[in-house]
Amino acid sequence: MKVVTLLVVGAGGRGQGYAKFAKSCPDRARVVGVAEPRDFFRQKLAQEHEIAAENVFDDWRKAAAKPRMADAVLICTQDTMHEEPAIAFAKLGYHVLLEKPMAPSVEACRNIVAAVEETGIIFAVCHVLRYTAFTKALKEILDRGTIGDITSIDHYEPVGFWHQAHSFVRGNWRRETDCNGMLLAKSCHDIDWLSHIMGKPCARVSSFGSLRHFKPSEAPAGAAARCMDCSLNDTCPYSAKRFYFAMLEEERLAWPLDVVDPEMTAETLERALREGPYGRCVYACDNDVVDNQVVCLQYADGSTANFTMTAFNPGGARQTRIGGTLGYIETIDSSVIKHFDYATNKWQEIDTNAGDDSVLGGHGGGDGGLMNAFIGAIATGDRSQILSGAAATLESHLTVFAAEESRRKGIVCQM
Repeated sequence: MKVVTLLVVGAGGRGQGYAKFAKSCPDRARVVGVAEPRDFFRQKLAQEHEIAAENVFDDWRKAAAKPRMADAVLICTQDTMHEEPAIAFAKLGYHVLLEKPMAPSVEACRNIVAAVEETGIIFAVCHVLRYTAFTKALKEILDRGTIGDITSIDHYEPVGFWHQAHSFVRGNWRRETDCNGMLLAKSCHDIDWLSHIMGKPCARVSSFGSLRHFKPSEAPAGAAARCMDCSLNDTCPYSAKRFYFAMLEEERLAWPLDVVDPEMTAETLERALREGPYGRCVYACDNDVVDNQVVCLQYADGSTANFTMTAFNPGGARQTRIGGTLGYIETIDSSVIKHFDYATNKWQEIDTNAGDDSVLGGHGGGDGGLMNAFIGAIATGDRSQILSGAAATLESHLTVFAAEESRRKGIVCQM
């Protein structure tokens, strides 16, 4: 197969992560350009992939102004910055891999889909849960009719108290004006996954959720505006000082520490926590996204799904229970599938071995699975490898938008 050349737009955590595919599989992909406004991240990716100076840009528009330099573009900018580059690069003939969510509004999503359909490019959204070994095994079991017709699914996402504090209280996805809401920013993965597993359109949606805890009224007595100045660091579970410095001391020099302080030294970390957004008290931020939410979905044949997203747990693997007319499935650590057959009254356990500690192992192997499919589709022309194309993503995103309308207005939304 040909070596697929890549332009990376947005060289933060996701951009750097997907670009690693090229380092691991140099016979299949090569990064030849980068566009990133932040000097540190731009230069880091440029150096790691030995990108020619003329293909290193501080603005994606400068890259788009040049003749097409790569087969495909990986767009890994912030959520509100997806629409314009996705459309521009599609019109230039680049195949497009777009970080989820597609965009934070219905109109923007439809505009991207229109551009993809008009140009005929290969397009995939980073709904990596579709590409894990676990999901593929589960989908094959269900499609064989092993548990009969699916009647109900109960799906739980344990965001984790520390992840909520990092990304959705102090971090980039803390305000609805920047990301449309927690459900789209964090859990569009899950609504999309449910659509994939059900294999049928959603008909009705309702949702409830609130910002229950991370607000000024919940602050303990004596809490300071910044963790570096607070006397409660030894007892507060959300202490930024204790959490990030522990990562540094234990040499866990990766996400989320590298988001707070890319240089990751004691001096630069202290400065980041004293001056930057990640050093703020979780009860004194400008966040407004929910910290707990439930979504109830009814599908075209009357089957149902319940989805719960909550910050208040240690974090970890998603948990799922699926009820069918002939059997039942529950999952363990997004790896082991336990199947109970009603006719035989027996359990069977299937270990999908989804765990992977390699650079392609993020999200249970989904990151590598996604890149493998995207690069393979471009190299061979086989678009069937793409499981998260424009139409599928638009359908699941519309479900998310309906759920948010339900939550905000207190209504049941028809799809």
